[in-house]
Amino acid sequence: MAGHGRRGAAGAVLALVMVSAAGCGNGSRHSPTPAEQAASAASAAASLASRGGDALASASAEAGRRLDEAKGGVNAKDQVSLGAVTVGGDGRATTTVTARNTASAAKSFAVQVNFTDGKGNLVDVVVLTVRNVAAHATGHGTARSNRRLHGTVRANVGTALRY
Repeated sequence: MAGHGRRGAAGAVLALVMVSAAGCGNGSRHSPTPAEQAASAASAAASLASRGGDALASASAEAGRRLDEAKGGVNAKDQVSLGAVTVGGDGRATTTVTARNTASAAKSFAVQVNFTDGKGNLVDVVVLTVRNVAAHATGHGTARSNRRLHGTVRANVGTALRY
């Protein structure tokens, strides 16, 4: 049962990261910059992580760091897609990440991939960077779970920033 608390805390951290990165707001007309979004998400994640254990703290810190790399980024969730999830002999789930750069200059993408079980429960979060995708081209990366996952595993894009 101890794992259920961590999963709940991980879900709460993920929700904060997603809300912060999406720029959901406080009713003001100011739209936070991607740097502000990442800083806010990292702060909220660190706060929850301090109550949720070492594994959550590590994952939260990494997610915040990776999203913080997207300085000057824009929401690019509609430009990112995932392939089928496979679970290797080591128990780690992987999925191919495809980022389509619609800009007229080379851009990088920070992509948060959420791994869920067959019931839709969050079981792992990975943030990866697809770097230097040429203008009007497609770049690829592979998201790999941080730990062994069992049963049915699905993946979805939580946040994607192009910068």
